[in-house]
Amino acid sequence: MHRDSLKSVSRLVVKLGTGVLTDSRKLIDPAQLEQIVAQVAALRKAGKEVVVVTSGAVGAGMGALGYKTRPTDLAEKQACAAVGQTRLMAVYEKLFAAHDLVVAQVLLTHEDLEHHERHLNARNTLVTLLGRGVIPIINENDAVSFTEIKFGDNDKLSALVASLLPADLLVILTTVDGVIENFGKKNARTLSVIEKIDSSIEKMAGGTTSETAVGGMKSKIDAAKIAVRSGIPLVIASGSKKTVLAKILGGADEGTLFIAKPNKLQGRKRWIAFFHHPQGTLFVDDGAKKALRELGKSLLPPGVARCEGEFVSGDVVRICDLDGTEFARGIAKFSAEEIRAKKLARVELVHRDDLVIL
Repeated sequence: MHRDSLKSVSRLVVKLGTGVLTDSRKLIDPAQLEQIVAQVAALRKAGKEVVVVTSGAVGAGMGALGYKTRPTDLAEKQACAAVGQTRLMAVYEKLFAAHDLVVAQVLLTHEDLEHHERHLNARNTLVTLLGRGVIPIINENDAVSFTEIKFGDNDKLSALVASLLPADLLVILTTVDGVIENFGKKNARTLSVIEKIDSSIEKMAGGTTSETAVGGMKSKIDAAKIAVRSGIPLVIASGSKKTVLAKILGGADEGTLFIAKPNKLQGRKRWIAFFHHPQGTLFVDDGAKKALRELGKSLLPPGVARCEGEFVSGDVVRICDLDGTEFARGIAKFSAEEIRAKKLARVELVHRDDLVIL
């Protein structure tokens, strides 16, 4: 049943990893890119709106600048990205033009999506492009991004773009068939469906050993958490199969499908939950946790056991239980200093409307 629902998808985000786009020398693989573009073009011709989130800029620049291995120095990496991004877009433009399709380059930093007006502007731009039949090709603005403003990796970026729109489906194409149980062993198998992301699923997801990739399966599971909580299903599948996208949208058992949570978060709640670097943490007692999670209440001063970090009114904070498990995020109405002074009474530290249960 779950797979059948994918037949009605009208807007999707397709994320292409570095491993999918490059050859053994870590350079862009034109034949591989061509077959993926043909798949995306077929979806567009069938009336689907498609956004592509692409990696590969650093890889495309490495060859041009004579690097044999991915540079570790930030400035060198950013130089590779700057040179590589234009080359990557030139290839996309040429390949999509062969299908009579227009592409648009959209480079984003985390700040673009964290700031509420820029967040809405980015969304409006993407929706307008899709409405005109254009295929937006999104990448992190690697030439200017640094740790504090990075998304972390393009898996997370693709989940945020899907949440921003919102999309009906996120597909992450990678070098494996999906989430693999008992990876590397004789009894290894690809999981068809994941209904809940629990500790057993997280244990299956190691990092990555590739020279050009960043995230590995762990970052894909993290992306899945954002997508499913936003009410968007996610499929992780192999990018080397020539009909993978058509099969997924045809309801076939392809890759690993993460089931979306039924209670879809509204736009502003998605923005609070996923588009910020939280500035501090409020640890709450069991009574407050229950009031927030089960009774739909606001967070009041008596429920806060301790407050960490330095934040001001209007900042997004993590809300954790006494074990340190984050279960909510919200916009603080008071600063960390005011909360720690313990002089606040009969006020709402985080109002229910500004709070999201994760």
